[in-house]
Amino acid sequence: MRLTRRQMLRTAASAGAAVLLGGRSAVERALGTVGRTFPAILQRPIPSSGELLPAVGIGTARRYDVGTSAAERASLMEVLRAFPELGGKVIDTAPSYGAAEVVVGDLVQEIGNREELFLATKVRADGRQAGIDQMQESLRRLHTDRIDLMQVHNLVDTETQLATMREWKEAGRIRYVGITTSSNRQHETFEDVMRSEELDFVQLNYSLANRQAEQRLLPLAADRGIAVLINLPFGRGRLFRAVGDRPLPGWTAEFDCESWAQFFLKFLLANDAVTCVIPGTAKMEYLVDNVGAARGRLPDEELRARMVEFFDAL
Repeated sequence: MRLTRRQMLRTAASAGAAVLLGGRSAVERALGTVGRTFPAILQRPIPSSGELLPAVGIGTARRYDVGTSAAERASLMEVLRAFPELGGKVIDTAPSYGAAEVVVGDLVQEIGNREELFLATKVRADGRQAGIDQMQESLRRLHTDRIDLMQVHNLVDTETQLATMREWKEAGRIRYVGITTSSNRQHETFEDVMRSEELDFVQLNYSLANRQAEQRLLPLAADRGIAVLINLPFGRGRLFRAVGDRPLPGWTAEFDCESWAQFFLKFLLANDAVTCVIPGTAKMEYLVDNVGAARGRLPDEELRARMVEFFDAL
């Protein structure tokens, strides 16, 4: 049964009572954080089930498209080992991200932490059999017999692929189904699918520099009880280029912000419709920084308006 919006927010608030996470081996080795205690990470519920997800995940486009050598994969191994120790869970990938799906699968198998993770991937194929073949290949690449979230990538043959995905969900091969876009040009069609189909998740582009999703898609997701993953939260680097080497404004201390990355991510997480942001993350220092956005206070509406005014003036 889908949770109402009020039930969802009440469940999210209860996540604040989570047990504190202590510094552990992978984090200590990579950062020297011996004895450090990490505060609880913000979690939000999947409306269709109530299952809680940490609010910051990992995207794998481009950064995980590497070769097979240990040297090429070393930093990624550190990140994927430490990720659940820091409280993270969601890893999003796709067959179209070069070798990323293979790399994630190989490293997670080597580390042995599959059960601590929420693996999301995508299908981008025309026709039923082509979709089945691609999803079977994703299972093989990820070394798993079940995908946590399967998504129709950029609305390619959406109706056909959703039908197959629901069959797989019924059979226990996938847990949740969804659709994705990374382009404002698809938002109108995306909205139509959100209204006509029963979805567990949508994944869409949203950032401080691209707020179009606030107008219709995010309110619709909240109304229909659909979980939301956010891609391109840094606008393909545009946000960092805009702020350059400026220091953080002093007023960002009001929402426990320690970096520009946290500034950009906390802006998104302060929108209650957002379930999880998935910034590309391939280095330990970025992992710790990004996950830090889901700790401490979030900006209220007045502060969010101030963030928009500040950024738009750059």
